[in-house]
Amino acid sequence: MAAPQIIGLGMATLDVLIRLKEMPTWERGTRFSAFRLDGGGPVATAMVAAARLGARAAFVGTAGTDTAGQLKERFLAEHGVDLSHLVRRPGPEETIVLVYVQEGTGERVFSGPERMGQHPLRPEELDREWLLSAQYLHLDGHHPEAALAAAQWMHAAGKTVTFDGGKTRGPIPPHLREIIRYVDILICGEGFAQALTGVEGLWPAAEAALALGPRVVVQTLGAEGSYTLTAQERFHTPAFAVEVVDTTGAGDVFHGAYLVGLLQGWDLRTVARFSSAVAALKCTQLGGRAGIPTMDEALAFLARQGAPIGVPRRAEG
Repeated sequence: MAAPQIIGLGMATLDVLIRLKEMPTWERGTRFSAFRLDGGGPVATAMVAAARLGARAAFVGTAGTDTAGQLKERFLAEHGVDLSHLVRRPGPEETIVLVYVQEGTGERVFSGPERMGQHPLRPEELDREWLLSAQYLHLDGHHPEAALAAAQWMHAAGKTVTFDGGKTRGPIPPHLREIIRYVDILICGEGFAQALTGVEGLWPAAEAALALGPRVVVQTLGAEGSYTLTAQERFHTPAFAVEVVDTTGAGDVFHGAYLVGLLQGWDLRTVARFSSAVAALKCTQLGGRAGIPTMDEALAFLARQGAPIGVPRRAEG
């Protein structure tokens, strides 16, 4: 088996998605219009997106040995994600997430178990040589000790570390700040850069985040698109208008597509445009992964939008 081009180390979940007009209460139940079981998790979904788009992608994380854990694995493997270094924890799956999707807007609310994250990966469970065989390491901050060790190894080897900084309104914990010291490309949701740096404003916060070590800072703001800053340039990439069914996983899919764009050697403006298109298509179906397009589908969509990208090269190296 050829070495992976991208390895994601982080969270994978089993998502139970329910699409409904309004939430039930203790006094009154409601009916739902759609239901789906799907895989989820920031890094895991990014790896599915990368694999769907033609990259050799692998996932490192944990899974339980019950039916739920087996389903979580299946929802990764069926997309071609390499699970050769997945660590199985005997017992029930810990990362099952209920996802309530608002029928009118596609926005969602999550509910996870109290025990989530109690048995993280440890650095000694990682295969350092295998990790270093990849060009990119993608992290989301879960399994913090293992993630830090892997980031340090990749950084020392001159490989590229990318990080998913999720949308946040709270403080950034110390372990994430330590990991970001070794991050090359920081892609973050609304509020993350501000919370990380203590600086208000979109561009000022990105500039402050850039000073912490990354060479690229991308802020994703949903329907508003994304904003990219490097030492050489700054630009805004609008989002593509689609009929939104479910926004679950849109940011995660953006990250996976971004990594594939980097593998293609595209400039950052093209990478951002491509990633926005892939994330938009994901939003047209219920579930974090159901709507992820293939490379051909993404390129056809971009052509219809009047923003074509040249024929990509095949996966190599």
